Parts: sequence; C-alpha cells; structure tokens
Amino acid sequence: MKILITGGAGFVGSSLAIALKTNYPSYEIYCLDNLKRKGSELNVARISQLGITYVHGDIRNKEDFDSLPAVDAVIEASAEPSVLAGLDGTPDYLINTNLFGTVNCLNYALKHRAKFIFLSTSRVYPIKTIEKLNFIESETRFELTDEQPVKGVSSKGIAEDFPLDGARSLYGTTKLASELIIQEYNEFYGLQTVINRCGVITGPWQMGKVDQGVMVLWIAKHYWEQQLGYFGYGGTGKQTRDMLHVADLYRLIDWQLHNLEKVNGEILNAGGGNESSTSLQELTKICQEVTGKTIPIKQVAETRTADIRLYITDNSKVTRLTGWAPQIGVRQIVEDITEWLDQNHVALAPILK
Repeated sequence: MKILITGGAGFVGSSLAIALKTNYPSYEIYCLDNLKRKGSELNVARISQLGITYVHGDIRNKEDFDSLPAVDAVIEASAEPSVLAGLDGTPDYLINTNLFGTVNCLNYALKHRAKFIFLSTSRVYPIKTIEKLNFIESETRFELTDEQPVKGVSSKGIAEDFPLDGARSLYGTTKLASELIIQEYNEFYGLQTVINRCGVITGPWQMGKVDQGVMVLWIAKHYWEQQLGYFGYGGTGKQTRDMLHVADLYRLIDWQLHNLEKVNGEILNAGGGNESSTSLQELTKICQEVTGKTIPIKQVAETRTADIRLYITDNSKVTRLTGWAPQIGVRQIVEDITEWLDQNHVALAPILK
C-alpha cells in the first residue's frame, strides 16, 4: 500500500506514519508538510530514519501535489489546529489551509482514486449550544447529565447528531466546511471517504501550546516547574475534556485503512470518552503525582473567548461500526508524556519550556 499523510511532520501525522511503517514495513509512506509549526522539524528526522519519505510542501499549493506519486490512500491530518486562529482578524492562513487545502487533497485523492481519511474535530459543534447544556458540578469537575435541551447528548457525551446551528470558531467552521465538501466528493465522484471528529488528541511528540495541546502543556509546565493558570468558570479548574492518546487513534485509522468500505461515507466521533476524561484540577493532581513536582497555579475567573466548560465524546457509533474503543487512560497518558520529556528534554526545552 502507498499512503500520503498530509501534515506528516506534525504531531498526529508523524505519529500515524511511524506506527504504520513500524507495523507494515513494506508500505510506502509519504509525509507532506510545510514545517510551519515549531518542533515539526524534529519529526522529519524521526520519520526519515524509518524509510518514510518526507516531502516539503504546502497543501495550499496545488502544484505541490504534482510531484507526488499515485497512492492508494490519503490521510488528511494537516491543519491550523488553534481554536483561536483567525479571531484576531487574520483568517487567511486558517481558511486557505483548512478549507482550500482540503480541496487540493481531495482532488489529488480523486485523481488516483485513493481512499480518503479525514481528521476533523469536535470543534464543529457550536459553542453556545454546548455552553447551554445541563451539567452538574462535582468537587473536581463538571459532568453532563442525561436530561438535555437538545438531541445528540447525554451523560455519555456528545454524539454525531448534535445540532450544528451556530458559531463554533473559525477553526471549527473551516473543518465543518471541509466535511461538507468531502460528502459531496463521496456522493457525486464516488470517492471512498470517512470523517473522524476527534476530541483532544495527545501523546508524546505533541508540541503543546495554550491554544492547542493543553495536555502536553500542562505536563511540561510541571516538568520544568513553571506557572500555570485556571482560566474561566470561576478559576476552579473544573473544565473537563476527554483525552485521546494518539496510539489509540492509530488503531482506528489502521482499521479504516483496511476496512474503509465498511464505513464509507460515515462521520464518526472519536475521542477518549468518559473513561479517559479529566478536569484541569484532576490533571494537576496526576501531574503532581507523576512528576513529583508542585507548581503555582493562578486562578482567573474570567472565561476566555471560544472556551467551553465541558466536552466529552460519545463513541457509541464508532464502536458499533468498527469495534474500536480507546484503551489508554489519563494517568498512562501523563506517564507516557513525562517519559518522553525525560528522554528528550534537551531538544524539547527550547520549544516547550
């Protein structure tokens, strides 16, 4: 099998490439990336030493696809992933990458009749609708209840039929627009596709920042003993998210690569679910236990733009159709990332510290 992974030197793209090459040594894997994100240059060496072909290119440029060979599958893992991107009045890079870039990827896949696996986001769900959901406040976190004002949500989390009316961030909008175009290519061009709406993906080799990659950021700040803050919702740190280890995501993508006809045209939520969820307050406690370090955490009551109190993925549909379910819990994720920091602290300190 020949596979193109866009965003292939990014966290998710390189992780998938390395796992695929490790498990299927005969596969030819091409990783296209513009290296815009700081730290992605470290992944070029990691993938290259395994015999994965790195191609410096940009999905915004149709011409950058012209030199690529025919492939059997495209994994579209490139994106400007920040929820805050473009909100300062400069949305061009975001839209050109996350929307028009996806169209270029689709046209390349169509040219070669390649399978198309798209990594979308839970951020396609509207902010105000999520913020109006019924929840209970426990001692350490916010939790969803079964009685809700809209469909597609329960104590298990948010499902694929959650209402889509409303604003969701420019990042989420570009991903949703891409989803709509992918469905058109599937229906009218006969392209085999699947869309995965992922929650928070994390794990080693993620270059975490405030607006994207919060798990790595949280652990790294503990590791290097720097300050953090609980921002919004009273400054209690009870905001809750589910966490998906990139190794768990790989198992789903692996299945889809080899069984795409079984989920062709589907949209699937894929996240850690309740079993692998944590609030910032709970994450702090685990970080303290795993790193052995306690750091100052300031409390800021004011809620920031585009933030949400609570998001949990309901994986019922993807589990029913594929048998997949996440296996790696929050503590193991923290342990894996801490071990990675230990082993690579010299290279990572300029990026994460």
